[in-house]
This record gives sequence, C-alpha cells and structure tokens, in this order.
Amino acid sequence: MKIVIVGDGKLGFTLAKLLSGEKHDITLIDNNSDVLEKSQEALDVMTVSGNGASLEIQEEADVKSAELLIAVTASDEVNLLCCALAKKLGCHHTIARVRNAEYTKQLQFMREDFGLSMIVNPELAASRTIFRIIQFPSFLKIDSFSKGRVELVELKVDDDSPLIGKRLDKLFHELKLKILVCAVERGEEIFIPNGDFELKAGDKINVTAPRSNLARMIKQLGISKQKIRNVMTIGGGKIAEYLAEELISSGVNVKIVENNHERCVELASRLPEALIINDDGSSRDVLLAEGIEETDAVITLTNLDEQNLVISMYANHVGVPKTITKLNRTEYNILFSDIGIGSTICPKDIVANDVIRYVRSMEHGSGGSILTLHKIVDDKAEAIEFYADEGTRYLSVPLKDIPLKKNLLIASINHNGNIIIPSGADYISRGDTVILVTTGREPIKELNDIFADE
Repeated sequence: MKIVIVGDGKLGFTLAKLLSGEKHDITLIDNNSDVLEKSQEALDVMTVSGNGASLEIQEEADVKSAELLIAVTASDEVNLLCCALAKKLGCHHTIARVRNAEYTKQLQFMREDFGLSMIVNPELAASRTIFRIIQFPSFLKIDSFSKGRVELVELKVDDDSPLIGKRLDKLFHELKLKILVCAVERGEEIFIPNGDFELKAGDKINVTAPRSNLARMIKQLGISKQKIRNVMTIGGGKIAEYLAEELISSGVNVKIVENNHERCVELASRLPEALIINDDGSSRDVLLAEGIEETDAVITLTNLDEQNLVISMYANHVGVPKTITKLNRTEYNILFSDIGIGSTICPKDIVANDVIRYVRSMEHGSGGSILTLHKIVDDKAEAIEFYADEGTRYLSVPLKDIPLKKNLLIASINHNGNIIIPSGADYISRGDTVILVTTGREPIKELNDIFADE
C-alpha cells in the first residue's frame, strides 16, 4: 500500500518505521531536509522536502495515487489543510493529528468537509490511558477491548506473590475467576504459555479478564493498593490538563506543578478545582514542600524523559504508592523498568497503534476485520481484537480442533456480551469478537490469518 506521511517528527518517524516494517511503500514529507536525510538513512522510505500543505509538494509526492495520507506536523491547521488537499487530489483515506480540544469537538461533524477518515490526539489518548491505570493502580498497564468489557492487564510477580510456582492450568480453579495468563516476560524471553507453564518471581505477566473480575482478582492475589485520592502531576502540558479534567470529575484531588508562569495562569482559569503550583517540579525541596510523601500517585509529564525518570524514581524512594512515567524513548522503559519508575506511557506509541489498526483494516478482505490493537510486553507482542464475519473460517468448530499458527493464543471471545475465557471446547461464532495475543513476526491483518493451514 502506498502511504504518504507529512511531518517527520517523533510520531511521523515512528509511523514510517512501523508501516515500512509491514512492507508498505512510504513517502515522508517535511520542511527539514536534514531530518529527512536521517530518516532515509535509517528506513526504507522515499522523502520529499517541502511544505506538505502545498499542492506542488503533494503532486511531487504522488499523493493522488496514495491510498492513505497521514498528517502529523506540529500544526493542527496544517494537518487539516494537508488532508483536505489530499482528498481533492484523489487520496481515498486521510488521518490528521489534531491536538486542540476545540477543533476535535468541531471536527466530529465536519469530517467529510475536511476529507478526514480518522483524527488522532496523542495527548488525549495518553491521558485516557493514565486514567485507566489510576483506576486500577495495582497494575503496571491496562488495555481495554470489547468496548471496555474485557481488560488486558500487566503485573509483576513479586517475591511474596501467591502465583509463584503455580501451573497456569490450575490457576483458574484456585482463584475461581475467569482469567487467562496470555503472555509472560521472563528476563529477555517472551512466552505465550500453555497450561503446564509455571510462574516464577520476577515474571511480568499479561492477564486477560472481564472488567467485572478485576477487583476480585486484585483481592485474590493479595496485590491490592490503596485507592488513589490525591494525584500530583509534574508538568502542566496538554496531557496534564486532559487528565486533570477526568480526575476531578471522578472526585480525585489534583495538584499540578509547572514551571512556566503563563501556562500556570491558563491552567488555573481552565481548572479552577485543581491546585496549580508555579515552581520547579524537578527540585527535591519543592516536591517535599508540596507534600510528595503524602501523595497517592505522582505522574511525571515533562518534555524530558531523563527528568521524568529521575522524579519518578525519587517519588518511589519516598514511598509514593503509584508512579506513572511519560517516556518518548521506549528503550528507557526496558532499561529502567525494575528500578522504581512504575507504569510507563508513550503517547506516540499509543497513537501509532491506532493508526496501524486502521491501516490493517484497510487491507482487510473477508475473514474477520480488526477492531482494536495494543502493543504489549515492551512492543514485543500484540493483542488484537477481531470481528468474526461470514468469511471467517472454522466457525462453530471447537478450538482444540482448529490449526492455529505458533506463538499465538486466543485470549477471549465476546459472544453477545458474554465474555468467554476459552477452553478447547469453546468455539467462534459469526458476530463474535475475538481477542488474540501473538509474538509472531508476520502481522495479523484479519482473523483468518491466525490459521496454520492457509
């Protein structure tokens, strides 16, 4: 598929890397020729230097023959203009990054006028991810499927965990809960486990469960943390603003520490119920003065990964129950995950997952379209939700009789709102949604791709 990406920043480069890795024909447009040169050296992509909202530049990039244009420059207005122009030239699908909340609300009923297939907002997506984690602070990560009915959560098997030494085929009966351990990270290895797999201390496990069972699972495993009532964010950017609105509406007290005075004035006017502190959130004295030791959760949202890491580690050191760290460079997550940075989020990766899902849906023929996609286990595995349609093979055949590809597990089936954690006797019916986890290198684009006899 021919895809044009306008904007070679962090998100644009990430999308180019992922999409070119899935064998798409990628052209990058950016005003900065030096940045484009580095991308061309690192990736198998074409580049065009210039203004992506220019007719001449889009014609040079051959946008009219592209199936998709993705506009992710730093300007909402430029992104919208790029998409409108691409649509006029004949590009069938367009995606725009739009960060301004006022624009987002207006665009919901103006999508056709701008020729938009999809709108992405990394900051809003990140705030929603953080909010879900705060609702269940016992987990490192939480991803939603089936319109919130099913959750995929990540947690660490601590040294005193009752899970140590447990075989997975015994876990369901001991806990008396519908859950499934669908991926395990042990050191550098990733496992899609079978029933005789035994858990060890230090394992990071990804568990699928109906949302209604999460609270019971936390209690049964003895990993319950106190409810979060007081949150401190370090950094007062868009993520902090979006997040504060959700937290305040749910009854949580919010304190935002931001060193830019003008931004503090803006936040104070928009968030009258939040406490806005104009000071340096990287200062130990400031953090202590603002009561970090009595805070239930600290969320580091500055623009510097290194600063976020240090502040989160300090918060953990002084006993803050929950820390959440924003990272732009995901390799830091691998390096520092075991030394007190808590949960991590990467806004560009959250949006990239949504775009990858959309692109794979564009390629879908008949055989189960993709609904949701989340990268898990530090991007080493994927959890994907599909819709089973009339073209899906092996409908009504017991799962034990279906030839599945290696490194793949069916984690959940949503049958008419009934969440099934499947056994070998269960089966997929037309109209079901199916969640699977895979570590395979070949992308799964439709449900029929999971069968081994294709």
